[in-house]
Amino acid sequence: MARKQSDYLAALLADEEAIEKKSESAEALMIDEAPAPVGTATPARSERLRGTTLLGRESALARVASGEVRQVTQLLLDPARVRVWKGNARSYEHLSEESCAELIDSIIAEGGQKVPAVVRRIEGDPDHDYEVIAGTRRHWSISWLRQHSYPDMQFVAQVAQLDDEAAFRLADLENRARKDVSDLERARNYAQALHDHYGSHMTRMAERLKLSKGWLSKMLKVATLPDVVVAAFASPADVQLKPAYPLAQALDDRIAAAAILREAKVLGRLQEDRRKAGDPAIPATEVINRLLAAPQSGKDAPEQEVYQSPFGRPAVTVRSVNRQGVTLRLHSGSGLGLEGLLDIVLDALVKLEAEGRGISR
Repeated sequence: MARKQSDYLAALLADEEAIEKKSESAEALMIDEAPAPVGTATPARSERLRGTTLLGRESALARVASGEVRQVTQLLLDPARVRVWKGNARSYEHLSEESCAELIDSIIAEGGQKVPAVVRRIEGDPDHDYEVIAGTRRHWSISWLRQHSYPDMQFVAQVAQLDDEAAFRLADLENRARKDVSDLERARNYAQALHDHYGSHMTRMAERLKLSKGWLSKMLKVATLPDVVVAAFASPADVQLKPAYPLAQALDDRIAAAAILREAKVLGRLQEDRRKAGDPAIPATEVINRLLAAPQSGKDAPEQEVYQSPFGRPAVTVRSVNRQGVTLRLHSGSGLGLEGLLDIVLDALVKLEAEGRGISR
């Protein structure tokens, strides 16, 4: 753990053990350096240190009793009784044996988990006793090991009393140095935290997290990318801050957004087809370039999408989608009755809504 991260963690958790050791060392040093009175025997070093240690422990216990120092407890837990805090940016469902391979190997080699996770006690959940604030990969790895030949592995956790805002800052600090937490995951995590913990005040959030306000503003903008655009990439991890920020800005223009969303839908289908065929995915740079170029390439094309009837005839056409609403054309001679046409209209409106172009935007 980097020094800056370690210092920040210590500030949040107030580990009394470090305070106790510091007190013991200081008092021992004072006794060692004090000259012995003339004509008296110097006491044995072990006896002096024993007395100093007792004094230090009594002092530490007094601090705990007074509330000056909070106790920090480490437990060996069954990971099945520990859930992951929803405020963490890391996507637990995207963790895998491959992404955690190095950590799994380390735990096996060391005979168990050496670095404790940070958890807090929860109430009202019959299935869980604690939730993970920092240490999601450790939780996943121990859970995986218990299911694969290491049933006695325990989840080592440090129990802390943290409110949601402090928990978010701690989880964010741990995730900043993790390459497997994508910019998009962090951006969406920041957007949720801005609302949940900082009253939608970006300046206050930037100050609390010690982040540049300009950088945080860009992250929050990237968080607004709709799912249909994210699906155009091979993986959410491909959505990086620098190239994704101008794309998010381009979506502010409703006319450009319509073209970008159409192209994103096409790219999403292509990516899915390539995955099924085992072919290489479309690179992120190409996806970005095609999405940004979509408003220009489709500038003169009419915004129309035709839905066919089961008889192969035009039934419903989406003629335009803009800030005034959605214009549909219902074709005569489609071979469908009123109920069949209404079903297609509903399908068209649901599809537009999923693409972010619906009438409720």
